Amino acid sequence: MQIQGQIVDIKNKRIYSGEVTITNGKIVSVVEKNHNIKNYILPGFIDAHIHIESSMLVPSEFAKIAVLHGTIGTISDPHEIANVLGKDGVYYMIDNGKKVPLKFHFGAPSCVPATFFETAGAVIDSEQIKELMALPDIYYLSEMMNYPGVLFDDEEVLKKIAWAKHFNKPVDGHAPGLRGEPVKKYISAGITTDHECFTFDEAAEKLSLGMKVIIREGSAAKNFEALIDLLPDNFENMMFCSDDKHPDDLILGHINQLCARAVAKGIDVFKILQVACINPVKHYKMEVGLLQNNDAADFIVVEDLVNFKVKQTYIDGELVGENGQSFVPHVEFDKPNNFNTSAKVLSDFKITSSAKTIRVIEALEGQLITNEVHCTPKIIAGNLVSDVENDILKMAVVNRYENAPPAIAFIKNFGLKKGAIASSVAHDCHNIVVVGTSDEEILSAVNLIIQNTGGICAVNGSDKKSLALPVAGIMSDQNGWEAGRLYQEIDAMAKELGSTLKAPFMTLSFMALLVIPDLKLSDKGLFSGNSFSFVDLEVE
Repeated sequence: MQIQGQIVDIKNKRIYSGEVTITNGKIVSVVEKNHNIKNYILPGFIDAHIHIESSMLVPSEFAKIAVLHGTIGTISDPHEIANVLGKDGVYYMIDNGKKVPLKFHFGAPSCVPATFFETAGAVIDSEQIKELMALPDIYYLSEMMNYPGVLFDDEEVLKKIAWAKHFNKPVDGHAPGLRGEPVKKYISAGITTDHECFTFDEAAEKLSLGMKVIIREGSAAKNFEALIDLLPDNFENMMFCSDDKHPDDLILGHINQLCARAVAKGIDVFKILQVACINPVKHYKMEVGLLQNNDAADFIVVEDLVNFKVKQTYIDGELVGENGQSFVPHVEFDKPNNFNTSAKVLSDFKITSSAKTIRVIEALEGQLITNEVHCTPKIIAGNLVSDVENDILKMAVVNRYENAPPAIAFIKNFGLKKGAIASSVAHDCHNIVVVGTSDEEILSAVNLIIQNTGGICAVNGSDKKSLALPVAGIMSDQNGWEAGRLYQEIDAMAKELGSTLKAPFMTLSFMALLVIPDLKLSDKGLFSGNSFSFVDLEVE
């Protein structure tokens, strides 16, 4: 088979009219050849850090959409399903991913659970990390979120890193805001990447210390604008990722969008493509071709090098997507789960208090971090309730693994004027998280999630919209387009209820993520990421 077009030679920074010859899934030649075809042929895009589960799709369904945007491979951390199902969840993702052409490269989740200040469905210790790292299907130790464990020489944390080194596999980082001597120690432990940089200066410091920085643009967390100006001088040591991307966003685009945005800023296209296509393959030793002789025939055909509209995607010489039509086959898949809580009652969400001041979580648009603010609560009949007028709404996290009293707190910037929204996609343990304007609406939303054994929903009286997520309580059993459609409907309803957030459900999913400061809520209580300890709702 021969494919003709304008060959994009990223290594040598040249574009020429040529032809690619493919035999048995391998490239046997890339040669110059005169023709009039204007399309560009280049290596496929790689997402250098993604939790496939956050698309709410199993890998085989994710692949159907991703290939349409020129994505041919991913560095995938199965951390989310591992927190629900342990090692079995990791094996599930690997097995399902192998049934489709897209080249998933999974890591061994390093922090399951991320902390012991919340209830998870499983634990993966250093002995299990040893077992996973020995597998050829595991390519790296995924993000070491427990950076305090690294800094304070936690024995179990260091054992996990040691096993990655033993098997000569890289270690991914996760150290938001870490600077100075602490970040030097973190890097010296053998941690090679970070996708959590908040600022230009933070990323520049980490790059200067030899760390690779990944520019992240997900559905909620975004650092493209903060970091992109570093790319021209650091293109050999940067990558692109989405981290967490909801299905409606995935339908619109993937890494190709970041390339287009970078070009629009006037950055050299070869440097951009080095970041998008080459660096992850080299760093993680991915089994992905780079448009060279004897490589796997993994490449894409795009209309231009400005918008990166993908016309064709090839993996191992197979045409897997063309002009918006996916040829990735449908595969049947199991629906393992771990959902063991009963329906709740109204009294579960009442909290009596006479406090004059309470701690409130301040959610921030486009960020995983939050602030702690102190506010005067609204109290009716001795019960702390949502203060809709001042946007101080009641929030709860409900243990999904066993029957236990919900943890209650309050949050700003969700903006709901009526109803409630809830989700069992709640990093990292995936308990049920809910924000609502009244205890009654909160109860309604939580019980709908329990009824579906996982999902997301928006409720307002009798008006209820939900997307069931019966695979581990975090992934749909629908195809990606149907899941995306349902998600869009629920997202639209959340905004009709008053939410001003661009991605209210993605933001909601991180409000229980204790390892990102400052104030978060686990199923065990209100937690300060700065002091790494529980704090009281009431301010003395």
